[in-house]
Amino acid sequence: QLQVVESGGGLVQPGGSLRLSCTSSELDLDLYAIGWFRQTPGKEREGVSCISSSGLSTAYADSVTGRFTSSRDKSKNTVYLQMNNLKPEDTATYYCAALRTHRVITRMIPDAQYQYWGLGTQVTVSS
Repeated sequence: QLQVVESGGGLVQPGGSLRLSCTSSELDLDLYAIGWFRQTPGKEREGVSCISSSGLSTAYADSVTGRFTSSRDKSKNTVYLQMNNLKPEDTATYYCAALRTHRVITRMIPDAQYQYWGLGTQVTVSS
C-alpha cells in the first residue's frame, strides 16, 4: 500500500527543466516534512532536498542549490520539486519520502528518519 507517489519524471535535454510531484491519497502531507532523494545503480541514495510541513523552510544538497526548488500546494496535497538547468549527472531515480514532523528545516533530514517512501520516478538527462 503506497503512502506517497511520485510523478513527473522523463527524458530531458541538458539545460532543460522538469517538475516532479509527490502526492498521497492516504496522508495529509501538511503534517509531514517531505524529502526528495535520488539514486543511480551502484551508488548510495543521495538526499536532494527537504521541505518543512509548513513549506516555510527548505534545505538542498550543494549539488542542486540554485537549480532545484521544492514547494507545496496545500490545496492539492502535493509537494513539488522544480528542477532547472538539468545536467547529465542529475540522471537518477527520484524518490519522495514523508516524515511526520513540524520541525523547522535547517539541514537535510537523514533518509533513515523518513517513515513513508514512494516507488520513484525516473529522470534522464541526455542529448
